[in-house]
Amino acid sequence: MNRVTIAIIAFFTAALVLYWQVQSKRNTQLPRVVSTEERPDYTASDLKSVSFDENGKMATRVSAKHMAHYAKDDVTLFTEPVYHIFSNNNKAEWKMTAVEGRLNRTDHKVVLQKDVIIDAITPDDPIQSLSTKYLELDLTTMIMTSKEQIEITGSGFYTSGIGLYADLNAQQVKLLSDIKGTYESK
Repeated sequence: MNRVTIAIIAFFTAALVLYWQVQSKRNTQLPRVVSTEERPDYTASDLKSVSFDENGKMATRVSAKHMAHYAKDDVTLFTEPVYHIFSNNNKAEWKMTAVEGRLNRTDHKVVLQKDVIIDAITPDDPIQSLSTKYLELDLTTMIMTSKEQIEITGSGFYTSGIGLYADLNAQQVKLLSDIKGTYESK
């Protein structure tokens, strides 16, 4: 090999080594882009689920168009959920529907949002339907609350107000403020 060939090989080797050092140094200095979007641990479409209480009685039945569960927060998000709430005698008493729903298993709360409608299953219940934009249900105490506009229809009456406190076990419903109503006389 002559000197020119050795010089060319040495020049290209030095250039390659310098290029590699610059690239490795640049890669360690660039901030890594980390996705902050949390992905669900599992999803389901056309979900149907039944939960039971500690005595083995049916507590709730849920169906939804789509569901995504996040194990880190123990939260489940629902699209178009339909909840059936059962009484102590295992008969469905209320059917709750909404556009969106969220179940937090840590604090045992269901949050329903957008076009929330609660219908009584039996036709002889005094309250037949309740509608709002937002509603929380504590599954442990069976207490529903809301700070939104509430509309209630029943046999012979229509009532509206802002804010709700309802104890499903005691079958008591209270509107909290700005209450208006229309009643039919029989």
